[in-house]
Amino acid sequence: MKYIALLLIVCSISVNAFSQNDHLQLTLDDVIEMASLNSIDAFRIQNMYRASFWEYRYYKADRLPTLTLSATPVDFNRYRTREYNFQTNEEEYVQREYLNSDFSLSLTQNIALTGGNFFLSSDLGMVKNLGDSQNDSYQSTPISIGYQQSLNGYNALKWEAKIEPLKFEKAKKELIESRESLSITASSKFFNLVDAQIQLNIAQNNLASNDTLYRLGKGRFQVGTVTQDDLLTLELNLLKAKQSLNESNSEVQRAQADLNSFLGLDKTTVIDCTIPTDIPDMQIKAAQAIDKALENNPITLEHQQRLLEQDESVAKAKAEAGFNSSIYAVYGLDQSSNEFSEVYKSPENSQRLRLGISVPIVDWGRRKGRYQMAQYNREVVKATIEQAQIDFEQELFQDVMEFNLQAEQVKTAGLADTVAHKGYEVALQRFLIGKVDVVKLNIARNDLETARRSYISAVRKYWNYYYTLRMKTLFDFVKNETLSAEYDKLLEK
Repeated sequence: MKYIALLLIVCSISVNAFSQNDHLQLTLDDVIEMASLNSIDAFRIQNMYRASFWEYRYYKADRLPTLTLSATPVDFNRYRTREYNFQTNEEEYVQREYLNSDFSLSLTQNIALTGGNFFLSSDLGMVKNLGDSQNDSYQSTPISIGYQQSLNGYNALKWEAKIEPLKFEKAKKELIESRESLSITASSKFFNLVDAQIQLNIAQNNLASNDTLYRLGKGRFQVGTVTQDDLLTLELNLLKAKQSLNESNSEVQRAQADLNSFLGLDKTTVIDCTIPTDIPDMQIKAAQAIDKALENNPITLEHQQRLLEQDESVAKAKAEAGFNSSIYAVYGLDQSSNEFSEVYKSPENSQRLRLGISVPIVDWGRRKGRYQMAQYNREVVKATIEQAQIDFEQELFQDVMEFNLQAEQVKTAGLADTVAHKGYEVALQRFLIGKVDVVKLNIARNDLETARRSYISAVRKYWNYYYTLRMKTLFDFVKNETLSAEYDKLLEK
């Protein structure tokens, strides 16, 4: 594409201002790669995924047995208490000193099938009287086995088993989606600098051209081949060109600083942008894009999660609206003795059984109201999700259509730039030999500048559409493969 070669602009930055600064020649792919490695946004994206990973690990660990050691090795207590003295037949305050020690080892296991909790424990305690009697007492529970269970029909563990894996899978897809969103941001900042550098290049060329034309105009004015009006127009163009150059320099510095900050580069680094010229020759089918989006986009999992959470709310409200009961049962062995060597001998049985019942008699419809609200909220969320899904597919269809048209727009804009460039060269040569006046030369120059900006704008829109489609579908249409990430490596850092 020969016309593209005319716009391979590596824009020049003022030598006096930047002569000692580092220069980087970067393409759009380079900027996106650097953003994915060095930007603050990339750091945030990675750590959001890590947080989701550990949230999922917590859920998995909560379903495994938990072994806990609880101990109070030293509990010293000195106090005065009122006691009856049988010798004097009077009450008096007596100082007591005790040293207590307690140790407990417990094993718990959540039962996902029923939502109950199984536990196994062993306890040992000592009370040592530090007063006159110097009595010691030991208490042991070598083993205690128990189970507790709510019988209202709501099983929080069952709902967790449905929701938590879905949330983690969504987090994986959100990681890739966020990276593609980062590519869109990087592309936007890259083309902001491209636009500024192109405007600077145009301003520099205009200043040089207007200075030359003004000098020629003054000479022709002396011999009478240029009118005073034309000379004043040339002088005004020269002044406007100087003003435009100053504004363009400021805009370049602003866009440069913004990109440097985004990429984590030193503020003195100067980036020379290489405009992407290779436009993939492809047309995306809307049906394929929608299928890939429904398969890969985290919004699908988000909708599933929201529906499950609403179903859980309904199930919980229904369970709380009626008859509620719970059971708590423990069987164990225990023994006490004044000698530690005897505390584990011939333990005796100990049991506890507790059955709790809650029956709503008069609550003025509060529980039923909560249940009805949960049901209606679920229907509202369901309808909202259905509408959001329709809007998403329609928006994606429009994005595909615009992307497919944009490749032709880039081609047309490139041809227009070639024509405008040739038109300006012809107008300039005709002006130099006196065949064209200043007005027509200015028109040709404006057409050239407009064509250049239009071409860059078309290229910018093309890549914005491209990365938007990647973000929404999590699919690489060039390589024809689903986007993925090295999740394990993210957790190593």
